[in-house]
Amino acid sequence: MELNSNISAIITGGASGLGEATARALASQGVKVGIFDLNEEKGNAVAKELDGAFAKVNVTSEEEVDAGFEKVRAAIGQERILVNCAGTGNAIKTASRDKETGAISHFPLDKFDLIIQINLVGTFRCVAKSAAGMMTLDPIDGERGAIINTASVAAEDGQIGQAAYSASKGGVVGMTLPIARDLSRELIRVNTILPGIFDTPLLQGAPEKVKQALGAQVPNPARLGNPNEYASLAVQMISNSYFNGEDVRLDGAIRMAPR
Repeated sequence: MELNSNISAIITGGASGLGEATARALASQGVKVGIFDLNEEKGNAVAKELDGAFAKVNVTSEEEVDAGFEKVRAAIGQERILVNCAGTGNAIKTASRDKETGAISHFPLDKFDLIIQINLVGTFRCVAKSAAGMMTLDPIDGERGAIINTASVAAEDGQIGQAAYSASKGGVVGMTLPIARDLSRELIRVNTILPGIFDTPLLQGAPEKVKQALGAQVPNPARLGNPNEYASLAVQMISNSYFNGEDVRLDGAIRMAPR
């Protein structure tokens, strides 16, 4: 897909981190950018800077997602690109014992379900609704659209406490190929990026020493990933019309040992 001012894109989680970097990368190619995010102040600021559009959207809400697509499409047109970066995580063991009292507790199921609803169901909700919109468009150079989802290396290599996060991201990986096949006759491509440890708002509260220690675990380069590196891969997946149905690690070859 040739990126230019005739193309519109929507980025979920586009107000910060991987999403913001991707929005900026696409805008630099002339693409009209729409942002979905919960952070209204930052989302509006980024959208204004990029001459784009913003909608406050919680991806777990059918009503907010529908309203978001309607608002952004009215401003920049039907998107041919969707990049799903909205997501979060938690760290809770499946069952654990309190070190001081010995009390036993299990993973609160509402917190497990919340991660699934945001990372997996929310991603699919946006994919399905965006794809339906793309199907109304005429193909350009043999394609109607391109969708990028965000999983994680935890989809394949989850650590202690990451049961919910790994399950949600594993689901994103698992649905990549069937969705790509579902949409193949409609000329819409679907790919997924599995980032490793990136310097994003998820690590915002971590001390610098912790960030350095995490980065040192990466074989090469031995540092945290830069959101611009994610954005670069996303742009390549969108631009390369033969890139379809792929799940690609972006992790500096990290394979984390259990802690």
